[in-house]
Amino acid sequence: MLRFARPAFVAFALRARPSQAFPTESSGAAQAPGNPMRQLLLDFTQAPAPTFANFVHGGNAELAHALEAAGRGEIPERVMYIWGEKGAGKTHLLKAFAQAVPGRARYVPARDYSDAGASLVFAIDDVEQLTDDEQVSLFNAFNERSFDLLLVAASSAPRDVPIRRDLATRLATGLTYRVLPLTDEEKRSALAAHAKARGFAIPDEVTAYLLTHGRRDMGSLIAALDSLDRYSLETGRPITVPLLKAAMQPDLLIGPS
Repeated sequence: MLRFARPAFVAFALRARPSQAFPTESSGAAQAPGNPMRQLLLDFTQAPAPTFANFVHGGNAELAHALEAAGRGEIPERVMYIWGEKGAGKTHLLKAFAQAVPGRARYVPARDYSDAGASLVFAIDDVEQLTDDEQVSLFNAFNERSFDLLLVAASSAPRDVPIRRDLATRLATGLTYRVLPLTDEEKRSALAAHAKARGFAIPDEVTAYLLTHGRRDMGSLIAALDSLDRYSLETGRPITVPLLKAAMQPDLLIGPS
């Protein structure tokens, strides 16, 4: 799918006078199925692709730099293993790595491993979700040197990951990094950076509400912010805490609002 950058003057127009720029919630026009304006808004609010540039390092600067170096072919190891809790940024880093090595690297979620085909550089997400047969296949590929570089992500360290021990041992022969979760201040910075990439500034009170009432992993926080952005543009209302309460999906909340 082609992606077009949102021009700065358009972003300003979208945010400067939301009540005048688009139909209001009461008009029903913005919510009508197949409405061209609604489709335009959805096109404008596509989340930016994960890159190294928009990854908030926090305590992971060494890891991010190592992955960038690996993408340039500057490390001797054939395997890199990253692990950490859900929402810490593993998928972002794997996709950023694949994007940084176009034509050679392939991002592969575990569920798609059987259809991945051949590639010289693999970035496999959720390696612990590979089936038994797929683990055997990956083990054989490692022994046969079927790839130049393998980057894998998992929820736990190699000694604890629930996969075949012989495969886990192979995956631990290269560089291993834990992806450290962000602090609250780093999450605020990450949310502000994500909002800026989408063309708006997030008020401090909205960030505070998200961190207090939303699920705290970055994946859920970003999903809530994306929903808020779309809802703001569709309804023509400015981004505020009341709008956030209306826009947030119930499964992103952790308690009464």
